[in-house]
Amino acid sequence: MAQILFVDDDPTVGAILHDTLFRMGHQPFGASNIPEALGVLQRESLDLIILDHRMPGMTGLEFLEYLREEGVEVPVIMLTGHGSIEHAVAAIKAGAVDYITKPVRADQLEVAVSAALELARLRRENEHLRREVMALRHERQIIGDSQQMRQLLHVIATAAPTRATVLLQGESGTGKELAARAIHEESPRRDRPFIQLNCAAIPENLIESALFGHEKGAFTGALKRVEGAFERADGGTLLLDEISEMRLDLQSKLLRVLQEQRFERVGGTSPLSVDVRIIATTNRDLAVEAHDGRFRQDLFYRLSVIPIRIPPLRERKDDIPLLAYRFAVHSAKEVGRTFEGLSPATVQLLQDYDWPGNVRELQHAIERAVILANDPILQPHHFDAARFGLVSGGGGPTPMRGTPIVRAVVAPLAGAPAVPADPDGIWLPSLDTVLAEELLIQAALQRAEGNRTKAALLLNMSVRTLRHKLNVSGKDEA
Repeated sequence: MAQILFVDDDPTVGAILHDTLFRMGHQPFGASNIPEALGVLQRESLDLIILDHRMPGMTGLEFLEYLREEGVEVPVIMLTGHGSIEHAVAAIKAGAVDYITKPVRADQLEVAVSAALELARLRRENEHLRREVMALRHERQIIGDSQQMRQLLHVIATAAPTRATVLLQGESGTGKELAARAIHEESPRRDRPFIQLNCAAIPENLIESALFGHEKGAFTGALKRVEGAFERADGGTLLLDEISEMRLDLQSKLLRVLQEQRFERVGGTSPLSVDVRIIATTNRDLAVEAHDGRFRQDLFYRLSVIPIRIPPLRERKDDIPLLAYRFAVHSAKEVGRTFEGLSPATVQLLQDYDWPGNVRELQHAIERAVILANDPILQPHHFDAARFGLVSGGGGPTPMRGTPIVRAVVAPLAGAPAVPADPDGIWLPSLDTVLAEELLIQAALQRAEGNRTKAALLLNMSVRTLRHKLNVSGKDEA
């Protein structure tokens, strides 16, 4: 059953609309003028609006434009007593999904209403899928606004359009895979495969087959021909994770493939040509490994056409508040917990720690805190006392510093002055980055339970501005 509002000042037409919609199993709401229609809009959650083209005080087209400006994403069917092509075109251009000419026939109305409701359902499903895709890409996005991360993102943006081989070096947990994905997604190969092969996780006797594939009968257990990573990545990008763990004899074969873009499957005799962009990662200093003979120098030079160092988290502590907030939002959603933000004392605690496990360690620490917290604001005592050097007081662990705790939706970014957003004491940082703005909008929508009018009030912006920002960022929650 759908809730449908019809707006027409003709009682006869209104009676036909009401009876037809009721017989179809829907719940009709009638209005004879625009003020009555606005009252229904405020009270009810509507699935469809049937709107007369000619209304006293405001035309149907003007009302339709008003709905769009206010962010009311409800499909509209326009009624017109003239049936001209001009009115039909004007209605569709203004955003109507269909139009019906008067006199209204019950069968025509039923077809139009069913089609409009089905279109609305498909739009919701498509929007849901689009948000899931955007959320997945957003989770894989490199987060940070520190100077180090800006430099890293600049190098990635410069290297991505080329086909040059990239060597990503950095400690474990710094986000080398995220950087590799960013290079792929910003390259002309973004619509082609992104294949990842962990050289450290595959047994030595299987790594060659994993790279180049094998023919049927090439070895015991080879029951059929199998494509390797190079074949599957043809036209796209191949990420060789932890390349320093590859044995020396395979390094020689890999070097030849990189130079010629040709190889043979294990047990095969026919050479195969591929077009693959290589990205390699390592948590070691590969130059030292090559100098000491543990890695081929010629392969090192071939891989490091564009060497990129991923900084450890301790060198970019300004990014910790944003990272922590993102991880907390994601963890809270997964476990069904309420999360509103980090206290300033918590932010200070996280920034004072050196994070030997880097971003991965931070993510796990936040996930643990969200699960154990019984407060929507993460406080220092929600974190592991041994790890962060907390001392126990009468009420449980407390931070060694006596930092006052201020209720916060997002802890202020480094150097960004906080400003009060509403009288409840919710504090927000200055919107000095696009990502921060997206997070603030997300937090406001969550606090307003999806109501964009309330969210706009929290953010001190108009509903139209909020709707525009949601459309631009691909996160329109309508």
